[in-house]
Amino acid sequence: MKSNSLKGKAYRKLVTRLFLQTVALLFVSGVLVFLLREMVRGHLGNAIVETLMYWGGIDWDEAHTLYFFYVQNHRDLIVIALIVVLFFVLFRVFLSWFTRYFDEIVEGVDQLVEEKDAPIVMSTELAFMEGKLNEVKQRLKARQDEAKAAEQRKNDLVMYLAHDIRTPLTSVIGYLSLLDEGRDFPPEQREKYIHIALEKACRLETLVNEFFEITRYRFQSVPLRREKIDLCYMLVQMAEEMYPLRKEKGQEIAMDLPETVWISADPDQFARVLNNLLKNAVAYGRADSTVSVTVTESDEEVGLVIENEGGIPSERLSRIFEKFYRLDDARSSATGGAGLGLAIAKDIVELHGGAISAESDGETTRFKVSLPKTEPDS
Repeated sequence: MKSNSLKGKAYRKLVTRLFLQTVALLFVSGVLVFLLREMVRGHLGNAIVETLMYWGGIDWDEAHTLYFFYVQNHRDLIVIALIVVLFFVLFRVFLSWFTRYFDEIVEGVDQLVEEKDAPIVMSTELAFMEGKLNEVKQRLKARQDEAKAAEQRKNDLVMYLAHDIRTPLTSVIGYLSLLDEGRDFPPEQREKYIHIALEKACRLETLVNEFFEITRYRFQSVPLRREKIDLCYMLVQMAEEMYPLRKEKGQEIAMDLPETVWISADPDQFARVLNNLLKNAVAYGRADSTVSVTVTESDEEVGLVIENEGGIPSERLSRIFEKFYRLDDARSSATGGAGLGLAIAKDIVELHGGAISAESDGETTRFKVSLPKTEPDS
């Protein structure tokens, strides 16, 4: 509201200035017409008579007669002609005042497409337009920079994934070659090599799936098959699936859940949201810590909070839901993901009419999800 008020005042100031310029132009025109009329009858008339005497070689009476016949008798026509000429001259001056503002606006719009950091500068009367154009220029530049950064992150990720895919693939080929060549390996050694090859093949499958998601995942084309599902029951199931991962880090999952909370959601898609959030909380939580899961409900919405011990820097927290953004800088073939998990979770939650956010105080990190509440069938 304040911004619109300032723009309104600046615009009224410009209109007032143009109005005053127009009034001044009309006043000057009236004064000049009056002066011309008086001058034709006074000193200007005498000057004309003297000019006729000089150039015509005639006396005063003859010159005065010619002046009276040709000038004085047609004085009104001459004044009207002078008024017309004066009008066009002054009107041209007025247009130059007025079109100057349009020229500044056009020049300012041209500068929007220029890749220069210099701000757009306009006259005082167009300060409101100057501010608006500079705001648009900054937004365009921010979007351009964001697009370039996203494209660079995607290109880097493709390169990293290509490298990560090659590593397990090389291992799979190596161990299978050993098994193929060493037909007389002891059973224990063969079992070990088969287990390692299978483990690397599973890792390869994960990376290929992530790579596939980079190139084709678009939620706008993914239909939701909504059902009434029990959020609490689904959370318990997903927590149990996290057992192998959290066991490695000695973590526990503490749940504070109502007996039943109903939501309308696509079971497969929303299970992916919970899996991504829980997996992220366990992966980035401290060893031997506890991941807390809390569900609350009101008359209109259901709230979910997943909290783990471990902070996230504020500069990274603001980008945590970006596609292709990874929280850890190090790329690990064993754990490195495509950086799509939280971005995918955000898209799915918003498709369900909900919202997701993240906050961190340096010691703990909390992911909050809100969803429209659905009452169970009676």
